[in-house]
Amino acid sequence: MDSPLPSLAGIVILAGGNSRRMGTPKAKLTLPTTETLLDYHVRQAIKLNVPIMIADNGRSFTVDAELLASNPELSISHIADYRSASISDNNKIEESNTSTTDGPLVAIESALQILVNDATATEQASWLMVISCDSLITAHDLWQELNPYIDTTAEDMAAIQASVQSTIQAVGKSIVCLTDNEHLYPLLGLYRLSIEPDLRAYIDNGERKVMTFIEPITQAVPVVKEWLPLTNFNTPEDFERACAALYDL
Repeated sequence: MDSPLPSLAGIVILAGGNSRRMGTPKAKLTLPTTETLLDYHVRQAIKLNVPIMIADNGRSFTVDAELLASNPELSISHIADYRSASISDNNKIEESNTSTTDGPLVAIESALQILVNDATATEQASWLMVISCDSLITAHDLWQELNPYIDTTAEDMAAIQASVQSTIQAVGKSIVCLTDNEHLYPLLGLYRLSIEPDLRAYIDNGERKVMTFIEPITQAVPVVKEWLPLTNFNTPEDFERACAALYDL
């Protein structure tokens, strides 16, 4: 297996959505190959040889045992969502809590905290990849597409280390994600680790809206045209079309 990529510290797979319209958790959807969607994403993420975190909102979705056994040296773990210690406006939380999940930001914040506090993970890397189970775009392909838009400098690394002890402000474009020129795809992107304190403060203030947080600090990258049918599926019919498009590539 190749050595860890110099700018990528880890990957979080978002698998905790309610999937009401789908009728079943998207992570447990079965591809034509009989592989679950979660296993598909884990298998593809393994190619990048960095820690893989599964954020499934406490559902404890299992990963194929053979897949784990064939990669014993790689860290693949389930993580809990970030829970704010102090909420300044309970009404905002009640309004945003229309489901059993607080949304993707709390999962992303948890993953950022884990990596920021892991000196080994951040020694040569400064980005977290976020990939969602409402897409068939793989972690490997996403990295190849977004990697040219990031840079890792000595200043970046100093910021990461400083963020462990103090709050810092995000500088420049700290998130790189796909766009179809009309909508951003914030759950298919790279997040600079140094935004962790800002995201934590945003959540602690009772906020959960993804776009409000990311838009000012995001570099949008046009999605590959052939990828458009592979993402944002919400019904069984959507998923069937996405699978057909995947195997047509």
